[in-house]
Amino acid sequence: DGIDRAYFAVFDGHGGVDAANYSATHLHVNVGLHEEIVKNPAEALKCSFQKTDEMFLFKAKREKLRSGTTGVSALIVGNKLHIAWLGDSQVMLVRRGKAVTLMEPHKPERE
Repeated sequence: DGIDRAYFAVFDGHGGVDAANYSATHLHVNVGLHEEIVKNPAEALKCSFQKTDEMFLFKAKREKLRSGTTGVSALIVGNKLHIAWLGDSQVMLVRRGKAVTLMEPHKPERE
């Protein structure tokens, strides 16, 4: 459609690397194939995180895997930045030498 897009993600495995590796392999595919990727990239990210989680949970149950992961992804669409994250992974944007808060990380003490 002539719009430049870029996707970046980092996953931090907990209790092993299975969930992180699975997410790194599948999340971007789920985002790219999501029906809302063109009209609503934020929704595509959110739904793709959920779908990837469901897919991994099915695999983990079947194969008796016990790992988890945090994750953060950035999707640049034209001149817009969309951020999605899960767990306590964090992302920082620096604009003209100053940090811009994009998110409040998930922490156990946070309601």
